[in-house]
Amino acid sequence: MSPSSRSATTAAVPGPAPAPEAAPESAPEGGVVGLLREAAQAGPVTPLRIGDRSFVLATGPEQMLQILARRPEVYVKHGHRARPLLGDGLISASGEAWQRQRRLLQGQFTVTGTRRWAHHIAGAAERIADRWAAAHAGGAQVDIGRDMRFFALDTIWRALTGTALDEATERELEAVDTVVASLPTLAGGAPDPALAVDEALQAIDTTAHRVIALARERRAGAARGTGHEAAHGAAPGGQPHLLDLLLDTAETRTEYTDRLIRDELVTLLVAGHETTAQTLCWLFVLLDRHPEAHDRFLAAHASAAGPAERDAQLNALVQEALRLYPAVWLVPRHAARDDVLDGVAITAGTGVLVCPYLTHRIPELWPDPEHFAPERFLPGGRRPQHPAAFQPFGVGARACLGQHFALQETLALLRLLLPAYRPVLADPPRGAVFGANLRPDGPVRGTLTALRP
Repeated sequence: MSPSSRSATTAAVPGPAPAPEAAPESAPEGGVVGLLREAAQAGPVTPLRIGDRSFVLATGPEQMLQILARRPEVYVKHGHRARPLLGDGLISASGEAWQRQRRLLQGQFTVTGTRRWAHHIAGAAERIADRWAAAHAGGAQVDIGRDMRFFALDTIWRALTGTALDEATERELEAVDTVVASLPTLAGGAPDPALAVDEALQAIDTTAHRVIALARERRAGAARGTGHEAAHGAAPGGQPHLLDLLLDTAETRTEYTDRLIRDELVTLLVAGHETTAQTLCWLFVLLDRHPEAHDRFLAAHASAAGPAERDAQLNALVQEALRLYPAVWLVPRHAARDDVLDGVAITAGTGVLVCPYLTHRIPELWPDPEHFAPERFLPGGRRPQHPAAFQPFGVGARACLGQHFALQETLALLRLLLPAYRPVLADPPRGAVFGANLRPDGPVRGTLTALRP
């Protein structure tokens, strides 16, 4: 019987089952994720309490599809834990405002739309490759976590502004990490009081408004000079950069106030780098734990018939890292009205939690689920066909807008790094922090061994 057809009282998700030849890919779990894992053993839809709050947890793929894709009018966003940072940007918006904002941006991030950013992605990837080449030549350690963050931030910064990220702006935007680290796991929780969140938010606002003002000055100057295309910051092919798109829209649509432009800018910055950086970090952690997987990749890469086959090998590594460590590991929703889901009565006002992290570890869907096995995602690999069994970017209308952008930039960087270097981590992270995102529980640093002249 498939997991999606089990009753709510049938065991669904047993504890971790490490592969005999490798350490498990999840450390002992406490906190919210420990409660969720325990509750998920009762079935694909399970009522539970966390503190004094009632929730329903969904881990079965069919039930998750019902919540996220088929009944979005019932299971809605209700506030957002990142609203202090994102304001009314696309991620935290809802209703008609969300629909308008998504329509404006979605064409920029389709498979075809992402091609317009290829030169920016390549430039950011080459920058990190040069940094690693210099570190290797000098025998220096690399801070992989910082490099992955810089790469992802540089990439989205170029798409937003048309310019490469400078180190002063990177330091200013470290405030984003402070705010994200402070966010509670569940909406309604309090930020971490040990972090200077108000100060960080002020720094983010200062940077955002400065960048918007500079873009307006540039546009005004260009309008007096070389004509409409330069005035509107067109990228190659005549397409505007993302910030110019927002400023163009503000000229005709009154809802695009300075505040909303700030909110969309910050949302694109956060969503455009945070999950990509964490996914890349996790991949390097996994390859450090499993050097044999890197060896298999190198052999397949060397024998591949062409770029498409080489990219298929890279993509399998990335997809398996996303399976084990989806950056958006928990998706909260709010029941807008009474409903029944898989025989479980859900009253209006109940918090509903969709947990891709646990779905990706259901043994009936993913044999030996704790084992890092990229071959699952190669032709002939064993992986489930249900559309919600693997959802690192979500499903339904609110699935991640930038998933094609994220995958393209990830592959662009790995094409340069993985065939050339084997990072050996110093004191590698052994567990995960289950906060607003899913990140390693320590720094990711190491030395580089060259794999080719």
